[in-house]
Amino acid sequence: MPEKLTTELYKELKEIFGYDNFREDQEAIIKNILQGKNTFVIMPTGGGKSLCYQLPAIMQEGLAIIISPLIALMKDQVDQLQSRGIKAALLNSTLSQKVINETKQEVLSGNTKMLYVAPETLNKEDNLAFLKQAKLSFIAVDEAHCISDWGHDFRPEYRNIRYVANQQLGRVPIIALTATATPRVQLDILNNLDINDATTFQSSFNRPNLYYEIRYKEEQANKQLIKLIKEQPQIMGIVYCQSRKQVDELAALLNLNDIKAAPYHAGLDANVRVKNQEAFLQKQYNVIVATIAFGMGIDTPDVRFVIHYDMPKSLEAYYQETGRAGRDSLPSTCLMLYNPEDFIRLERLNKSKPNGEREKSKVLLEEMKGYITSGVCRRKQLLYYFGESFADHCNNCDNCKKPTEGYAAQEYLQIVLDAVQQTQGLFETDHIVSVIQGVSNPNIESHQHQQLPIFGQGNKQNESFWRSVIRQALIHDYLTKDIQKNETLQLTKKGQDFLKKKYEINFVKDNIYEPIESNKKTMTTNKGYDENLFHLLKKLREKVAKEKGIPAYTVLQDSSLEELALVYPTTLEELAQIGGLSMSKAVKFGQPFIQAIKKYVEDNDIITSSDIVVKSKASRSKDKVYIIQQIDRKTDLEEIAMAKSQTMDELIDEIEVICYSGVKLNLNYYIDNILSKDEQQEIYDYFMQAKEDNIKQAYKTLGDYYNEEDIRLMRIKFLSEVAN
Repeated sequence: MPEKLTTELYKELKEIFGYDNFREDQEAIIKNILQGKNTFVIMPTGGGKSLCYQLPAIMQEGLAIIISPLIALMKDQVDQLQSRGIKAALLNSTLSQKVINETKQEVLSGNTKMLYVAPETLNKEDNLAFLKQAKLSFIAVDEAHCISDWGHDFRPEYRNIRYVANQQLGRVPIIALTATATPRVQLDILNNLDINDATTFQSSFNRPNLYYEIRYKEEQANKQLIKLIKEQPQIMGIVYCQSRKQVDELAALLNLNDIKAAPYHAGLDANVRVKNQEAFLQKQYNVIVATIAFGMGIDTPDVRFVIHYDMPKSLEAYYQETGRAGRDSLPSTCLMLYNPEDFIRLERLNKSKPNGEREKSKVLLEEMKGYITSGVCRRKQLLYYFGESFADHCNNCDNCKKPTEGYAAQEYLQIVLDAVQQTQGLFETDHIVSVIQGVSNPNIESHQHQQLPIFGQGNKQNESFWRSVIRQALIHDYLTKDIQKNETLQLTKKGQDFLKKKYEINFVKDNIYEPIESNKKTMTTNKGYDENLFHLLKKLREKVAKEKGIPAYTVLQDSSLEELALVYPTTLEELAQIGGLSMSKAVKFGQPFIQAIKKYVEDNDIITSSDIVVKSKASRSKDKVYIIQQIDRKTDLEEIAMAKSQTMDELIDEIEVICYSGVKLNLNYYIDNILSKDEQQEIYDYFMQAKEDNIKQAYKTLGDYYNEEDIRLMRIKFLSEVAN
């Protein structure tokens, strides 16, 4: 490259973008593009990919087409370019026909340097006809991982880019850019865009300023989330969820709890998405809550935390989303909440997919689960996944800060390597684990692997243990996966050398995700709640019940007492959030319990999480509201059941749930027609003297005279009048 061009590059860099120097490979990438070569750029989020195509687009003649799946990001980048005096435009489905026509005229006038288009927009015949009239400099394919069905955001429309670029638009140079590409995804990108001759530039995937952590997702996950956000030194972050419904509910909940938050997902009107994004960028909102499946395109440097409320479906998606934190290179937190049930749920959803897609998703899910459970340094795992090596410890993740227990792994590693060697490096992890454990199945038998010396050598350890050993053998380079041959495991030179001459090696145990001890100075036991407080409150319940002349269970159920002894509520508002309580019931019975908990907390120097009071909207479903309204209107219960296509048993189940949540229901209009006053009084008296409201016990005592339905309805009447 002539020195004159280098000088010109730096001049434009300073005048247009305000930078004195390029970062890492940016200069080499730009010069490669200016030479008209196909270019493949793999650069982590925040590494400066946009500049790699924006600057050469400005310096070259003609129009650069930028293909992006993220409509919000298109607008953000076009606005930034226009603010710098650069002619840039966009075409996507959110624009009116008038705006589209005006944009096309401006492009054909030769003034526009960059046109951002969605892949769907590019494939439309009228748009292709228009682009054929323009002088093109190159096509930049942003988020190029979308072309691979191994990628975390596969889009079929991306597969047509190759045809458009080569057949429709005259074989213009292609620039492919992505932040998340494993070796197999990289191969897909090159093949599917037909740019195997591309010059590849791969930056390190390491983001040293990001702290990675995974925590057990507690039963009260909403409260946990609010507490986590309020603990952040600077509230500016993103929360990812799996479903749109969850996004909307969490955004509303955060706002109720004094955290300014906005939802962001594909189901929202495009104008609402744009409005929410801009408000977030302008700091009007502190938090954006978004679906994992929807690419946000939030391009702001000072996102201080990213919280995954749900487990992502792949490590690519996880890396991409955590990469939105700390683009300014300042310390930022990436936290995932995980419950083993998340994996089971995703696994179940995966079973409904077509065969080919199901197999790929299964592999991606297993890799995600492996990352979560492994005790190996998070950064080392992530970088290995993207084909990059790293030292054993980053000291900036939970596994490094609080390492799991190590163990001597020589014997186990040898078993794994022997199994791979004896099966000739032709089989994937599932098969190798079956061989090691001695599990005979049609696939094992068809290859006669039950006859191998290694068969069953590891039958004393479970499947999870062997998967962990294999993961660590891969990360430590004793094994490798052949991505072009169904993920088959093969020995590396290091693995072959180990089998020739064994030596001591330590691996680490996996993380276990289950309910953990509270961060209070706690009295809790393995039951989860504070047993000392529970027994104290139980005695208080007896005292209150005696004073009021009612059974103890009508004051508070045992399950409610357990929750009180878990969360230590000290106000009526907090008390009303406890299961089985409403505000009216809290007012009716709550004051003695609040005073007792306050004193207990002070006496035992307990730090409670009562500063995180989860305020929530009324949570009655439409069904519950309908039932309450019909009972208020004195509608016959059989009619309500028929309208809801339910049996009477099912309807009474729902009415009981409503009653136990603290709602007072008047069923006299119905009960008076099936039981005489004397019969009602007999059942009423039973519940008044009983120590518990167990229906089986009540039926055992009263069943000679009354059926179970009568007793259940009378229990609802009794609790409504006495307890609610």
